[in-house]
Amino acid sequence: MSGDVSRFPVVELDGLPEDLRERVGAIAEKSGFVPNIFRALGHRPAELRAFLDYHDALMDRSDGLSKAERELVVVATSSANHCTYCVVAHGAILRIRAKDPELADRVAGNPWQVELDERGRAIVDLALALARDSAKFGEADLARARAAGLTEDEIWDVGAITALFALSNRLAHLTALSPNPEFFTMGRPAQ
Repeated sequence: MSGDVSRFPVVELDGLPEDLRERVGAIAEKSGFVPNIFRALGHRPAELRAFLDYHDALMDRSDGLSKAERELVVVATSSANHCTYCVVAHGAILRIRAKDPELADRVAGNPWQVELDERGRAIVDLALALARDSAKFGEADLARARAAGLTEDEIWDVGAITALFALSNRLAHLTALSPNPEFFTMGRPAQ
């Protein structure tokens, strides 16, 4: 039932066009479930393709920011934008990539005050400056990131990831997207 996942129609894996069925199917095979964002965007295949292409171009890079740092940007941005779906989903990925079961919760709780090393703090501060008041974003924000040792490419990545997830956060709000229950336990120690 779509109402449990989204305000709008959802598409199951077998209802996606073949190229998307293969692409999302590979994600589902790796994680053990189809993330609800793909089910929700699936009723607009061209948009799902564009979202996946840009997501992968930013998040699957192997140079510059680490994969954990990329997820740190997502969690901080999504927390600032009050996006439960993205905080929960990417919090799970951050826990796994950072090999830290607490980091995502600490960042989501208050990204402005969470204790991080200098590099992590610079990454989060840059993301927050762009996410919360982009009209005031400027040279001072860039200078602080550079002073902390971020390269131009890393600064670009933080900004682009922040921008993509501003879009994603707003789509999640529009659709009232519910996180998959599986995300809540991923990357946490077994009890």
